[in-house]
Amino acid sequence: MVNRVTYLGELEQMILWAVIRLDEDAYGMAIRDELERRTGRAASRGGVYVTLDRLVSKGYLSSRLGDGDERRAGRRRRYFLLTEPGRVALREARSALVNLWHGIESVVEES
Repeated sequence: MVNRVTYLGELEQMILWAVIRLDEDAYGMAIRDELERRTGRAASRGGVYVTLDRLVSKGYLSSRLGDGDERRAGRRRRYFLLTEPGRVALREARSALVNLWHGIESVVEES
């Protein structure tokens, strides 16, 4: 049975991993850049921001506003932090993938 509370899609997982990697510097554009740098895949700004909002509403991320600065015309960045439920959801998602992968590695691995 699928636990809908902790189910994570691919982009959600990648964003959570990027937030962990970026630590205190995890804000929208930095997260998008980290995704592109690490995966080699383009990530739209809109897709990243919608997913960040969804992860906050699920309780997997928390967010806070940073201080504004002159370079950003006083606009404040929104920073994200992984929560304990987010950590649990990542562990469960990893476990599900490992369980699916177990026993079929040879089908997809190179010879």
